[in-house]
Amino acid sequence: MPVAALARASRMSGQEFRAFQVERPDDERWELIEGIPVMMTPPLMEHNVIATNLQTLLNAALQDHDDSLYAVQRPGIEFPWPRAILAEMERNGATKPEPDVAVVDYDDVVGGKRFTDAATLLAEVVSSTDEDLTPVSGARWIDVKVRLYREHGPCQNILVVEQERVHVTLHAREAGGWTCRVLTGLDDDLALPATGLTCKVGDLYRDTRWQPRRVKTAPDRTG
Repeated sequence: MPVAALARASRMSGQEFRAFQVERPDDERWELIEGIPVMMTPPLMEHNVIATNLQTLLNAALQDHDDSLYAVQRPGIEFPWPRAILAEMERNGATKPEPDVAVVDYDDVVGGKRFTDAATLLAEVVSSTDEDLTPVSGARWIDVKVRLYREHGPCQNILVVEQERVHVTLHAREAGGWTCRVLTGLDDDLALPATGLTCKVGDLYRDTRWQPRRVKTAPDRTG
């Protein structure tokens, strides 16, 4: 949940927020919500584990599939989000969501950039704040994020991974529009052709309560 909001006499625009982010330490995580910069508390450790698992799997696949792309965590996405969708969230449209994992151009990664305008995959690990309802339409924040991400032209896949249960929703851009598939078993197959990744759902949940590592038995030293 948010722990601190920057007190301001007026709300920030998206451009002002990006300038503000550049001046903040890299270990701080800020999002712009209703024109107000909000610093977020650290998520559950499992949230970070799932995001890291996904990033690692993607980069292993991309190395063979397309090494011009790279998976990173929490990049800034510079894209003119549709005003109609932003209006559901707040009054002035000044909101800057950041995905937990995204596949971006490798040149952006090594170019010292904080933000990108092209991501082929956008992924969210659902946290408690994503379940909050937007003030106008009453839709869940995570559902509005998915609608926003669908409007991002370069994006081919959107992945929503829940941390409180084994539940993965894959949105894929097809010739006839977007399709949606829900996976709820650890042994279910997950395929992301745009990245070359094929894995089991359980690979995303490795080292969480849903897929813990086997604890090694200590050797018997009594004999």
